[in-house]
Amino acid sequence: MEEKTRFVVGIDIGTNFVRAAIGEMTHDGIRVVGYGEAPSDGVRRGIINDISAPCAAIDHALAAAEKMSGLQVSDAAVSINGVNTTSTKVDGMIAVGVADHEIDEEDLIRIIETSVAGKVPETRQILKNMPYEYILDGQGGIREPIGMKGARLEMRANVISTMKLDFDNVVKACATANLVPSVIEPSVIAASRAVLTGQQKENGVAVIDMGGATTSIAIYDEGELQYVGVCPYGSNDITNDLAAYLKTVPDVAEEIKLRFASCQFGENSKDVKIKRGRDELNFSRQDVDEVIESRLEEIFEMMRKHLVHAGYDRRLPEGIILTGGGAKLKDIDKYVRTQMELAVRIGVPERISGVSEDVKKPEFATVIGLMFADNEAGLRDEFSNNAKISKKKQAKKSGGAVARFFKLFK
Repeated sequence: MEEKTRFVVGIDIGTNFVRAAIGEMTHDGIRVVGYGEAPSDGVRRGIINDISAPCAAIDHALAAAEKMSGLQVSDAAVSINGVNTTSTKVDGMIAVGVADHEIDEEDLIRIIETSVAGKVPETRQILKNMPYEYILDGQGGIREPIGMKGARLEMRANVISTMKLDFDNVVKACATANLVPSVIEPSVIAASRAVLTGQQKENGVAVIDMGGATTSIAIYDEGELQYVGVCPYGSNDITNDLAAYLKTVPDVAEEIKLRFASCQFGENSKDVKIKRGRDELNFSRQDVDEVIESRLEEIFEMMRKHLVHAGYDRRLPEGIILTGGGAKLKDIDKYVRTQMELAVRIGVPERISGVSEDVKKPEFATVIGLMFADNEAGLRDEFSNNAKISKKKQAKKSGGAVARFFKLFK
């Protein structure tokens, strides 16, 4: 029987750009069949502050991807960002009955509700609830307890959440653009899907996503997401600092940053010269180095504080993977290696084909990762629907507990 083609879509709503990508799932990843990007508006520090403003950018980016692919899109995995995204460790315990009770979906609903109660405020929207260990009758290290027998179930999990207002604004912006989010995921987690391997997650690794207005970190260990943090500074701040200090306009400062700046500070003493029409603008290399180094030092001091807070300072065998537009700064990997005292490399999307050369760049890591998230959401829907059909009788007998679980799971 011929296998049905599964198409996946990602929409990355950034401060500087909205990026859209459409792909076809293959046995070894995604074949990208369309992509587009458009300048973003109405987003500040990764947070939508004007619902109507990003809609035009979403429309333009998606229209370009649709035109290239020949497909029309109605739903997609969508990114969310901003300093309100936080990581909270939670735990809980419930009694599930006698010792030979078999753990089922209703027990997982109860343990999730117990674990987050009082620990995640009602003003926050849970984006991901990621159990990294279950303990059944004192035996730990369990990742999937369904079907096991026991009387007491405990769970330790990592809950990623954001402010409900920020979440609602993403939903509303998508609705205005006639788009339904299949999943809403933090940018750095999406980027991690695109650049990390399972082995790296198992050994211990961090992804740092350097966006325009924020820099985010996601830490993985023992195969699971352990921590997420965000700092309110990004590559735009470097541009603005240069413009202010050098007394020039942001466009010239951006060109200096991308064409002439190097994070190997002090190694080049040649001044920067830029032509604008008939004029030649001259800037001191020392001034350029001092401005960029000062801002980078601030950003990566914050990133190191996140590592310390999470308990992973200098404790990641796989080191750090840099993604996002800020990762295009020349020699940024060498600078971060010195500052963070860990191995560092630039991360680009993996497991992609098709027009991959156009999107195999650090700034496209998030939107490619969102396509993988969209695929997972689709698989969950299929699993949920199949399970609802096969367990229809059991759901009736248990007062609809199974149906409630799958609604929550979806």
